[in-house]
Amino acid sequence: MNFRYMRLLLFFDLPMETSKNRHDYAVFHKFLIKSGFIMMQKSVYSKLVVNGVISQAEKARVGKNLPPEGIVELLEITENQFSKIEYLVGKNQSTVEESMNRLVEI
Repeated sequence: MNFRYMRLLLFFDLPMETSKNRHDYAVFHKFLIKSGFIMMQKSVYSKLVVNGVISQAEKARVGKNLPPEGIVELLEITENQFSKIEYLVGKNQSTVEESMNRLVEI
């Protein structure tokens, strides 16, 4: 099997005006964490996947667990492109593992 590591970047902006909105946010946030997404910023999450097939499956899983309101965007890039990220202010987060190993423990 040929491995082509990909990175899924998920961006979202969800309403937080009502208790139902806050509940929907909490459910979506828990889904992302249980699915292996790592928070990069407040509403920006990323996940490392092994290849395009797994990436498509993850996109489908996210699509089935979307909140009823708000904006959710998903961007797929190669791990090589992701590794070229530049930190203009701040520094690299220690929770993001920069490893090509298949098993990543945090």
